[in-house]
Amino acid sequence: MSRLAYGGDYNPEQWPEEVWHEDVALMREAGVTMVSVGVFSWARLETAPGVHDFGWLDRLLDLLHAGGIRVALATPTVAPPAWFYAAHPEALPVTKEGVRYGFGSRGAICHSSAAYRQAAAGITEQLARRYGKHPAVALWHVHNEYGVPVNACYCEASGEEFRSWLRARYQTLDALNTAWGTAFWGQHYGDWAHIDAPRVTPTVGNPAQQLDYARFTDETLRGNFIAERDILHRLAPGVPVTTNFMTALSQCDSMDYWAWGREVDLVAQDHYLITDGRRTHVNLAMAADLTRSVAGGAPWLVLEHSTSGVNWQPRNPAKRPGEMARNSLGHVARGSEGAMFFQWRQSRQGAEKFHSAMLPHAGTANRVWREVVALGADIGALAGIAGSRTMADAAMVWDWQSWWAQNLEWRPTEDHDARERADSFYETLYDRHLTVDFAHPEADLSAYPLVVVPALYLATEAVGQNLRAYVEGGGTLVVSYFSGIVDEHDTVHPGAYPGALRDVLGLTVEEWSPLLRGERVRIEAADGSVLPADVWTEFVVPNVPRGAEPVWTYADGRAAAGPAITRHQLGRGAAWYISTRLAPEALDTVLAAAAADAGISPRDDLPRDVEVVRRTGEHGSYLFAINHTATEAKVPLGAAGTELLTGERAAGVLAVPPGAVRVVRAD
Repeated sequence: MSRLAYGGDYNPEQWPEEVWHEDVALMREAGVTMVSVGVFSWARLETAPGVHDFGWLDRLLDLLHAGGIRVALATPTVAPPAWFYAAHPEALPVTKEGVRYGFGSRGAICHSSAAYRQAAAGITEQLARRYGKHPAVALWHVHNEYGVPVNACYCEASGEEFRSWLRARYQTLDALNTAWGTAFWGQHYGDWAHIDAPRVTPTVGNPAQQLDYARFTDETLRGNFIAERDILHRLAPGVPVTTNFMTALSQCDSMDYWAWGREVDLVAQDHYLITDGRRTHVNLAMAADLTRSVAGGAPWLVLEHSTSGVNWQPRNPAKRPGEMARNSLGHVARGSEGAMFFQWRQSRQGAEKFHSAMLPHAGTANRVWREVVALGADIGALAGIAGSRTMADAAMVWDWQSWWAQNLEWRPTEDHDARERADSFYETLYDRHLTVDFAHPEADLSAYPLVVVPALYLATEAVGQNLRAYVEGGGTLVVSYFSGIVDEHDTVHPGAYPGALRDVLGLTVEEWSPLLRGERVRIEAADGSVLPADVWTEFVVPNVPRGAEPVWTYADGRAAAGPAITRHQLGRGAAWYISTRLAPEALDTVLAAAAADAGISPRDDLPRDVEVVRRTGEHGSYLFAINHTATEAKVPLGAAGTELLTGERAAGVLAVPPGAVRVVRAD
């Protein structure tokens, strides 16, 4: 791509062919540079087993190429045709309760089905041979949103494949019985054939078995992606291959995207605002930062978001004027190489006909279209940022497998939510105007002055050693409660809590004491200042003689007079521990102290809800200022430069109008 990607999913099979020419003309008017084609087109491309109709797609790709529009060509394997399910009803997935889904939606796939794998490979190979060298094709888009809406299948074929997966993982039944703790409740296995998928049981099932099934499911879906990717690499070399992730923590929890990120040529992400009354731009920033981190800091691409309202939430408000541009350029600020939407032309039929699009039902005589055209011009003006990287100030440790484990049944309280803690920590850092990278627990953290761990229930001994090395090397670490408790098999670490993190935190936890619903406690600093807390308390004991030191203590509650928040000086760094749940304002007080410990200066010169993010590359440094408020914002500039969206000079202090975005390329 010589320009940033701008466009959306294009589904021309929903429209008469004469409309296609109008579409291309309007795409050019809007500044569209790329569209995704063919995501749900399997039934049109393969009308019967082995019977293909590529004529319409030939004409479409030629038309787009003539219009100067590149194509992300999809393999349509998320939506097998009706004829496939008629021949292979066993390929429809089965729920944990034993109910088989029916045909008529999307993503209804048992990924352990041999028939599905064969059919998916067949259509992928046909597309690769026919279009691998087509000049319009810039990117291969495999499948669509793996794991949505169905990730796990519990049919007999899945159970059989799970047994094979377990044999490869554990080699012997003795090793499996040890890892799963089958001595509990008499679950010992003496034959591989007796092991099944973790279906519904009278009470809580084996947690280690459930955790392994989540891993198996993730690896199965990823294996099917890799199979398609390898066909495309072999038959269409040189064209990058991706699939659209959904890394937003509120939208998809069944994929280990650290592992997926290593398998794609370009990390791509779908993101939709969850309009539940919260500050949606904060979740957008979090999802973008997480996606960039999955990409290893490299540029990535938002492959889908919405121009305005969606249609699948309980209430679907329209976006405010200017919000589409702020959303789109917010992704770009945090590393995306453009902004793509679902979809180009709004559907008139089907389940998503009320989902917004670049070209609405009303055509071009409306606000959405005018904003689409204006955004296309802005994206065009930012071509120079391609390949540059977003600069981060701090890191947050996150692990999907720990999330899977923590979310199993019978934990100390149902009120503790790992995602809520991640959201809260991120929002607090966001409000301190810090750009955040996410990191795997075993990643090298040495580049970050501050690392926060909001929820890491599952942490291996290697993780504990990694975090200790980070602190000893001069880093500042902040760990929240219920972290470091179990190993990779959901087995509690030997000795006192917090298990793998005892040494780095310099303390032990004798006992947890979760609070009852609505119950509150107060924690107090040496200067008499008090912070409110809820959900969770602990009986914390600092190690002696050189362990953690209390910074705040419990003023009341069952743990009254005991340490609530501690700081452990270790080597050249320090490790903070928060043993209770703090509301955002209280959490900010603690993170402010930790940030000062890390040498991070506060950004008191920036208003709340004005985000400032920097991208740097071989062509220069770019400062993005996004004003989510209704008043003009003043943003101090470190260096003078050119504001790319208006062409004006910028020096000293940059004025950002209400709801606007400004991008300054430093001289």
